[in-house]
Amino acid sequence: MALSKHINPSMLIQQAQDHKSRAHSSTNHQSIHPYGARYGTSPIPKFRLPTEGIDAQQTYQLLHDELALDGNPALNLASFVHTWMPDEAHKLVVENISKNLIDQDEYPITQDIHTRCISILADLWHAPSTHAAIGTATTGSSEAIQLGGLAMKRIWQEKRKAAGKSIHEPGPNIVMGANAQVALEKFARYFDVECRLVPISVESKYRLDPKKAMEYIDENTIGIFVILGSTYTGHYEPVQEMATLLDDYEKRTGISVPIHVDAASGGFIAPFATPKHVWDFKIPRVVSINTSGHKFGLSYVGVGWVVWRSKAFLPKDLIFELHYLGSVEYSFSLNFSRPAHPIIAQYFNFIHLGFKGYRAIALDDLKNARLLSRALEKSGLFEVLSDIHRPAEGVVSGAKQAVGFDGENVEDYVPGLPVVSFRFSDQYKEHSPHVQQKWVQTLLRAKGWIVPSYELAPDLQDVEILRVVVRENVTAVLIDRLIADIVEIVEGLAKADTPFHALTELGQPHKSTESQHGKLEKGSARKPSGTYAKQC
Repeated sequence: MALSKHINPSMLIQQAQDHKSRAHSSTNHQSIHPYGARYGTSPIPKFRLPTEGIDAQQTYQLLHDELALDGNPALNLASFVHTWMPDEAHKLVVENISKNLIDQDEYPITQDIHTRCISILADLWHAPSTHAAIGTATTGSSEAIQLGGLAMKRIWQEKRKAAGKSIHEPGPNIVMGANAQVALEKFARYFDVECRLVPISVESKYRLDPKKAMEYIDENTIGIFVILGSTYTGHYEPVQEMATLLDDYEKRTGISVPIHVDAASGGFIAPFATPKHVWDFKIPRVVSINTSGHKFGLSYVGVGWVVWRSKAFLPKDLIFELHYLGSVEYSFSLNFSRPAHPIIAQYFNFIHLGFKGYRAIALDDLKNARLLSRALEKSGLFEVLSDIHRPAEGVVSGAKQAVGFDGENVEDYVPGLPVVSFRFSDQYKEHSPHVQQKWVQTLLRAKGWIVPSYELAPDLQDVEILRVVVRENVTAVLIDRLIADIVEIVEGLAKADTPFHALTELGQPHKSTESQHGKLEKGSARKPSGTYAKQC
């Protein structure tokens, strides 16, 4: 029988309590904890400040237990954000958790560390001079992108004014692929810049098509966002090709259009894994680059970076001079106060890992991502859209490509992020047209995995994909288990007309590659006598 009305869980809990102990807040919402008898804790209102506080130890225990309901970061394959650091880094973070980065007079050494990080990144990205390069830490790539875009907009305005032209009619525009992450579109919307999205296609590898992008450029274009690592599929966008086309455009029109590289993820992968790949300040048209230290920079969440080629590309009126903290200080970030410990954590990684350490981790991430890609394709259940497991152009013959490629040299593969994007194969869809791909996401979540299912960018929005981000903690052991779970779920879905069959199989023993190791055969044990229902 169908339910005739909506059930309010909070009201249900309230009605089910023992009558005498029932307490009501003004909103009829309260939090009742099991430690009341031990600590003498009264029910705590959820949505208003309690009249009296409780002991710090009790507060910790209550919040600790409630937060245990959050997901397991190790099984979250949707996020690019790093969630683990060595104990020594964690200790440094705790020791410096109260420091405010903006207060340079009180924390001069912290500011020195910030400056060193900027110089290290400028050197890593081949800035003309690491001493002349200028940059800042941010809360992440979203803020960094805003700053890069603002600098390009202000320079465009200055050029327009110098030429006696209007900066309002028709106004500035910025060009990016339709696969751009939301932070890039935020810049355009928040700072009154027309956002011109270039449609993607299968031929463009689900990313910006430089030739098509040229159709969207005019004298009011403040710049182009080029992404080193698409959020959707992990593909690197062709920065060099885009720059070459813009060089030709400037020769024909006299209009110079700069490039800002959104290297949120690729900024800490490409320099280490594929240093021969040209994308950074080696290209003169690249004026600024951003990255996220808390992604493949391997730091805790809360740190991003933006670096300009030189001071010439950061207009002076975007830099604020401050005097009221005890000395003359300069600020050119959207935020003012910000925690210093994420910057310290980033510098810890730079010293602890060095170039070889970062390279080893990047290569391992890519190796595991290739393992997952090949296994998914060999299953016949999926088509893999990402290309990091495919040989680079000219590496091997077409015949070799047809039978697969599994060399160890990363330079032999198409460069990209350790990201695996995939969808049902045409063969599977033809055999099981009733199966919806989003069911896989739901059933994987029931096993603990968080794997997103979503549509591609405009013009390919009818294509739904699943995506796995292979971070440092996603080891080959986890990949093995993930593949077994995916295959088990997808094969189960194909056996019935509805997803209910797969739901019934969730409680069955796991069929991983190790499930038969050391396992007794059926009938090896005596049946239960009936004094208990099921063996422990």
